[in-house]
Amino acid sequence: MPNWWLLALPLLAGAALPLQAGINGQLAKQLSSFMAAALVSFLVGSAALLLIVLANREVPVLATFKSLNWWHWSGGFLGAFFIATAAFAGPRIGALLFMVLVLSGQLGMALLLDHNGWAGFREAPITLGKAAGLALIVAGVWMIRRG
Repeated sequence: MPNWWLLALPLLAGAALPLQAGINGQLAKQLSSFMAAALVSFLVGSAALLLIVLANREVPVLATFKSLNWWHWSGGFLGAFFIATAAFAGPRIGALLFMVLVLSGQLGMALLLDHNGWAGFREAPITLGKAAGLALIVAGVWMIRRG
């Protein structure tokens, strides 16, 4: 039976994905380019991974970057977290359990993002149907875990 943190990591990684999408969408607005936003996102993720790799064995400043908030940069960190979690936990707990935990995290975060209108998403209040759907997915996690 996997350790609890092997189950928590994919759940947290899944929760980060819709937040990452919103942050990168806001970044694209600030930079006026979806491709530039993707570049910044992966540069930040690459820098984080490089630091981790270097720890185990300058971001160029352009005028347009001055207007960005700290959270505009965080999309790359969220992407790096997901990729690393997938490579680490997926093989240890299996594809189905990993993906259902990722999905559960994604949908839980998406529900919060929509309900509160966070990260640039339009507000869409939580309804009984949405909460019940998420509860069924969580029940599915439990069933797959037992299985």
